[in-house]
Amino acid sequence: MGTILIGIAGGTGSGKTTLTRHLKDHFGDSVTVIGHDSYYKRQTGKTYEERAQVNYDHPSAFDTDLLIRHLQELLEGHAVQCPVYSFSDHNRTDETVTVYPNKVIIVEGILIFQNPTLRDMFDIKIFVETDADVRILRRALRDVEERGRTLQSVVTQYLTTVKPMHEQYVEPSRKYADIVVLEGGHNLVALEMIMQRIQNHIDGN
Repeated sequence: MGTILIGIAGGTGSGKTTLTRHLKDHFGDSVTVIGHDSYYKRQTGKTYEERAQVNYDHPSAFDTDLLIRHLQELLEGHAVQCPVYSFSDHNRTDETVTVYPNKVIIVEGILIFQNPTLRDMFDIKIFVETDADVRILRRALRDVEERGRTLQSVVTQYLTTVKPMHEQYVEPSRKYADIVVLEGGHNLVALEMIMQRIQNHIDGN
């Protein structure tokens, strides 16, 4: 039984991480999770202020080619060195984390269905959809509490890059999803269906 590759996409604050965490908690070591955010490009030679102004919601902010290569290596049975990104510094660190092949690999990110090569690699494509008002509130709380941002910076970033990029890139990628999950990890019916599909694969059915 080979590896099943699952993509979980959706807008910022939609509940992707909650859904992914439920799956990881349920299946434990049988599931490996990789975040597209880990593959933000290194901002070489830029000050903190300059790095803070980068549009991190545009496809060009990501080293998606590296993620694709890493997934290909994992599918071939090889471990990879996944980069580590610092949200507080707005930059990739010098650290890496060893990721090993597994029966189930979940890739999570806002733009993972935007790139055709990456998109076509997924066996199951899940798009998490949540009301925009809820998403911005969740993002504001997360960025202030967990990432050391000011509320003003969160609002400015949302209006200047997050919202326009969501409308231009994230929302249109919804049409590629096999499953659209409303309210993310709080949708217990959808969660149960996805868990059953994963369990069938793990069991070899």
